[in-house]
This record gives sequence, structure tokens and C-alpha cells, in this order.
Amino acid sequence: MQIGMIGLGKMGGNMSRRLMKAGHHCLVYARTAKTREALAKDGATAAVSIADLVQKLGEKPRLVWVMLPAGTITEDVIGQLAKLLQAGDIVLDGGNTFWKDDIRRAKMLQGRNIHHVDVGTSGGVWGLERGYCLMIGGAKEIVDRLDPIFKALAPGLGNVSRTPKRDGRDPRAEHGYIHAGPNGAGHFVKMVHNGIEYGLMQAFAEGFDILQNAGSKNLPEEARFDLDLADIAEVWRRGSVISSWLLDLPASALAADPKLAGFEGVVEDSGEGRWTIMAAIEEAVPADVLSAALYTRFRSRRDHTFAEKILSAMRKGFGDHVEPKTESKSESKSESTAARKAMPS
Repeated sequence: MQIGMIGLGKMGGNMSRRLMKAGHHCLVYARTAKTREALAKDGATAAVSIADLVQKLGEKPRLVWVMLPAGTITEDVIGQLAKLLQAGDIVLDGGNTFWKDDIRRAKMLQGRNIHHVDVGTSGGVWGLERGYCLMIGGAKEIVDRLDPIFKALAPGLGNVSRTPKRDGRDPRAEHGYIHAGPNGAGHFVKMVHNGIEYGLMQAFAEGFDILQNAGSKNLPEEARFDLDLADIAEVWRRGSVISSWLLDLPASALAADPKLAGFEGVVEDSGEGRWTIMAAIEEAVPADVLSAALYTRFRSRRDHTFAEKILSAMRKGFGDHVEPKTESKSESKSESTAARKAMPS
């Protein structure tokens, strides 16, 4: 299939490469020529503008995947596409968009007979190799039509053991992608996925902080332990009940830098954790762990512990997120610009 990709950052570029590897033809656009040219060398057709990308798409209906940060930039690009595309064309939003924005934009595009599909996309900077877990929202006939695209991006069965008693259920879930429901459902599921991610990361961070401080001089001498955190992280990866990809990340970081001296412990958030808590409030669902994990990120911008260094190392590992640098550790860190812009009005 032929597809246009707008946004070639940490994920959009590698998603294009994975699609091309599966035999799909990608037309790509990014604001910087250097980024576009890099994908062109890998076999993509580069466009110099969004209008140029739409014009170059020859297959009907035209498919355009928007892979940009949530908020104003995605809003503007989808607004441009609404004016450039024709009835029957399809816009896919794979960024971390607020799910209520999906519903609103789908209605706007529907007024022009253009289809909207929201795709919660997990996989980070490792997706090219591992594949991307996809949570999809949109009309069934449109999602079904796009199956070759989703199948190419998803990880497939891989070496993950199969869950018993799944006979008769949607086989796509085992391959790493699902049709979660109508417009907004894909990003809603991804939002909660990221909220859970906050809680899991916080649990690991606090655990390693306890291990790090086991040698504190405030403890009785016989109760002090000088523990090797890198080795503990590694042994937990091997057969323990808490082994996971998220544990792989601090294990790698601690092996390279046992004190995590390269991290300050300033932990940003990109919005999904906040939206998850908002959903919990609307549904009157207690979310103690997820709320505490989000508030800990807020606190990290004022006062940092070793736990926050673990969190920063994990975010660097899965998404190549770089810590913002503060002028001094005592100064209050302002809210994440990306998260603030992405918050719904």
C-alpha cells in the first residue's frame, strides 16, 4: 500500500522504514530537508510540503499518517489535511493525542467525508526492530481496510508465549494490534497504558532507591548493606516475577553508570498520565498508585532523589527522552511545555 507519513522524529522515521521493509511505499514529510533526505536514501519518496505530499499520493483512497506531538501542531496539520484531501481519504493520528480531541476531529473530517483513525502507538525508539503495539480507534470497515499497514508495523507473535483459552477471540491482539473501538478508543486505551507505565516505573524507581540507601550511615552498622544495583537489576531479569522490558532499561543504565551520574533526576511528563487521572476522576475510579506516580514527577522538578534518576534513565532507554537541564537543584522546574500545550481546554 501507499501511505504518507508526516513527522519523522523518534518514531515516525522508523515506522516508515518498517513499512517499507514490508513492501509498502512511503511518501514522507518533515520540516527539515536533512530528515526527509535520510528517509529518501532508505527508499521513501520525500515531499517538500504537506501539499506536495498529498499531491504525490497516487493511490486512492489516500492515506496520511500524522506522527507528531499532541496539541497545536497536530491540530494545525490535520486542519491543513482537511482542506487538501478528498472524500474517502483517510487521516491516521499515531501521536499521543487526547482521545476527546480525536472524537472532535473525526466529526470535523466526517463533515468533509474524510475518515479519521486514531492509533495509540507504543514501541518507542526500539520499534523498528521490535515492532509497535497498536491500539486503534475508528470505523470497522476503515480499520479492516488498513490491516496490511497495521500488520506490518505490529510485532507479530514473536517468542511471547500464547495465552491459553483465547480460541475464538480476535487474533490481531496476539500479533500486537487491536481495533479497540470507535474514534477515540485507540488513544483512550493508549492513555491508560501510559498511566500504568508511570506506576510501574515508579515502583521500580522506589525499589532501587531503597536498595541504594541500604548503606546509609543513619542505619545501625550491622544493618547496612553495600549492594551492587547493576547486578541486582540483572539477576531480577532472569526468571523473577518482576522481569520485564521496563526492568531491562535500568539494568542497562546501571551497568553503564552505577551511580547514574549522567542524570539529575528531573522527570517530565507528556500529558497521558494527567489525562488518565482525569478519566479516573470522571469515572469515580480510585487510582492511588497512578496519581502518586504522576505527583512524584511533579516533585522531581523541585527536589531529586536516586529514584528520579532511575525514572530518567528508564525514559531515556525506551523513548530517548533527554532530561531538561535546570539552573540549580533548588529552583522550581516549570511544567513540561509539551504537556501543558497538550492539555485539553
